[in-house]
Amino acid sequence: MNLLRISCFASLGMLVSVASSGARAQEAATPLTLAAVVDDAAKNYPAIHISQEELNASVARIHLARTAYLPRLDATAQFNRGTRNNVFGSLLPQSILPPMSGPVIGTNNGGSVWGSAAGVLINWQPFDFGTRSANVHAAEAARDRAAAANLRTQLEVETASADAYLSVLASTQAVKAAQTAVENWETLRQSIHALASAELRPGADESRVNAEKAAAANQLALAQQAVEMSVATLHKFQSAPVASVTPQAKLLSSVPTSTGAENPLAVSENPLMAERKAATAENAAQLHAIERSWAPQFNLEGAAYGRGTGAETDGRRLTGTNGLAPNVGNYVAGINIAFPVMDFASMHAKAAAQSATLRAARANEDLTARNLQEQFAQAQAELRASETIAQNTPTQLEAAQTALNQATARYKAGLVPVDDVAQAQRLQVQAEIDNAIARLNVWRAFLKLQYLRGDLQPFLQEANR
Repeated sequence: MNLLRISCFASLGMLVSVASSGARAQEAATPLTLAAVVDDAAKNYPAIHISQEELNASVARIHLARTAYLPRLDATAQFNRGTRNNVFGSLLPQSILPPMSGPVIGTNNGGSVWGSAAGVLINWQPFDFGTRSANVHAAEAARDRAAAANLRTQLEVETASADAYLSVLASTQAVKAAQTAVENWETLRQSIHALASAELRPGADESRVNAEKAAAANQLALAQQAVEMSVATLHKFQSAPVASVTPQAKLLSSVPTSTGAENPLAVSENPLMAERKAATAENAAQLHAIERSWAPQFNLEGAAYGRGTGAETDGRRLTGTNGLAPNVGNYVAGINIAFPVMDFASMHAKAAAQSATLRAARANEDLTARNLQEQFAQAQAELRASETIAQNTPTQLEAAQTALNQATARYKAGLVPVDDVAQAQRLQVQAEIDNAIARLNVWRAFLKLQYLRGDLQPFLQEANR
């Protein structure tokens, strides 16, 4: 049962770990401290790089949106050979039949001529009723959301890495307590073995002690498993293999002197809340861009081009390479106005969908604020309870040690059965574990409090003071 509590404790969500990983401690490496763990994770953990590149992509999309203000310049050149038959009449716009220019000459034959064309077209929108500006603002809002997400990811990674550090320390303290229990049972077994051999104690007592020692060894094995699992979690946050973890004595022997638990929570300072607000602003900007998109488009256009053909208007065909050079030039300039009248229905539907998304974002923002307030109140309660427990566990440990000494002495004097010693030993092991973890629980609650505040610096400063 004790061991189950140990392994569960090591896997609690958002834990922090400190300790040493036995076999790896033999490797030569710089000892790992809490501050080093957090710093390494903040700089090198892949999730940080992912959110940073997403931020870089959103910044690039702002530049892309701003390119809409630039004029468009297109150039083309063409050389062909084909027939010059032409007919009167109109065709609807299509992309299959090649365009034909020139008069109808009243013939229909397969003779072909050379043709050529080259030209440039420049197109620029002098004004757009705010469409491009709205798109740029939407891209900037997306950038702000990505920046907030980057800060949130960094805070979560730093918290989880500190958590993993404390978990290693907690599980290591459990190993020490379990190891002490095994050693105590072995000492008692040797003593009882001598008494049983001298027929001063029944042999059943030695069997009972062997069973208790085996149970303690099982607890030790599970505690060592918890250490290895928590160290594996710690490794995940490090850019290089961890050889050893240096337990900070302050984390094991004292509690934070100042936690600021009495101060109210400023919800807006939490990066998660900032991300929610940025998402709301992004959706509002996208709605504004949609509303601005149904507007006339004014385009200033200018073109210069040359044409060449080997066909004459009287039906003759020029020989040789005539027509391969665009020797007849033209230019044209003007304004082109286009208005997608029937797009009103689709724009209205898009705006309705985006409005719903915006309302959902605002509701999500409110929900996040309430959740943070709830979690902060729970963290305050957890911190107060942890501080009280940390004050009481030394007394509990001292009493358990005294009870074990008395039970052992009374058993050796033949006043109590071995069951009393076994019960006292179990209570003493549990008291050691509770005492070792009590102060770490205070640090863990303090860490959670600062995570909800959105700033781990007070926690790190307290730990390193």
